[in-house]
Amino acid sequence: MTDKTKHIGLRCSEEVLKKLKYLSAYEGRSINGEILYLINQAIRDFESKNGTISLDSNKD
Repeated sequence: MTDKTKHIGLRCSEEVLKKLKYLSAYEGRSINGEILYLINQAIRDFESKNGTISLDSNKD
């Protein structure tokens, strides 16, 4: 199995970026790692309330 990762751009304010840097350092993660952690947490929360997201029903 190969892991294919995708690149996405993210625009945010300087204040948000500074706070994200602080948070990621506090948690011992890179900024990218922290963003992925937060995204995955949001997905887990959504799926726990609404059921598993079916990837067959979504377009890329």
